[in-house]
Amino acid sequence: MRNDDSGVTLPLRWDLVTPDQLGSLPAGLPEPDLWFADELVDCAARMLARSDGGPVCFVGRSLDSMFDLLSGVVTDTGRLWRLPFTTIFRFWTPSGAWREEARDILTQCGLTPFRLARAGDPVSLVDVVSSGGTFECLYTLLRDWVREEREPWDVVRRKIRFIGIVSRGSTSPKTHRWQQHADWTSDLPAGAVSNVSMDPPLYRYLADRQTKVTRTFGPGAGGPPPIRHDDDGRRALAEAVALVAYGRRPETRARLIRVLSAQKPYPKAWLSLLRR
Repeated sequence: MRNDDSGVTLPLRWDLVTPDQLGSLPAGLPEPDLWFADELVDCAARMLARSDGGPVCFVGRSLDSMFDLLSGVVTDTGRLWRLPFTTIFRFWTPSGAWREEARDILTQCGLTPFRLARAGDPVSLVDVVSSGGTFECLYTLLRDWVREEREPWDVVRRKIRFIGIVSRGSTSPKTHRWQQHADWTSDLPAGAVSNVSMDPPLYRYLADRQTKVTRTFGPGAGGPPPIRHDDDGRRALAEAVALVAYGRRPETRARLIRVLSAQKPYPKAWLSLLRR
């Protein structure tokens, strides 16, 4: 998980699509209760529709379950990325060393000014959102880095999208919406920042209650966290494996296509990929 010229080692997360390396880790555990799977499929479809056919980058750990489910559905898994990046940037000013580590992580995950300026399709950064602090951090990092590298910011700003997964609530005009209180979003094209709603019980589960396969990681973490082998980690791994298997079901693909087909504008690129 480390490039030869890299100073940061990314945490290992098991390859669940070809899980030969898992051995007996998930063995002997009860079948996970995927009570949330259908809602996760529906939310994933609405998210894909907003990505305009480009690669989707899952930020942090909150949406690992969506990544796992889609990894079972999508044959071209190169369109699904993970960005192990957690930050408290809203509450302090990062040091130069922190910024260099952050850029190193972004580089290893394919998010550099050079690549973004030359990308054919926009990259969608997706995360569970409350206040939008992590998105603001990533936007600031990329904007400053692009200008430092003298890449065309006016081009790059059209190659990044931010899709927030939010808890479903009132649709009243008085409802608090995080992006309306974030100044940085006005620097991006219309439609580059959007939200997808999720049922509150699932939102709370993924954001707060779910045990994750990996531990928190980000700039300043002081090295990658160890692989989890404890009972909680094994149960989280078993749930992740079950979600990949759920994504491989023909009925799951059919549901994803059905919900995706109803979105506007019509998501032609993703539907073409899923119908192969």
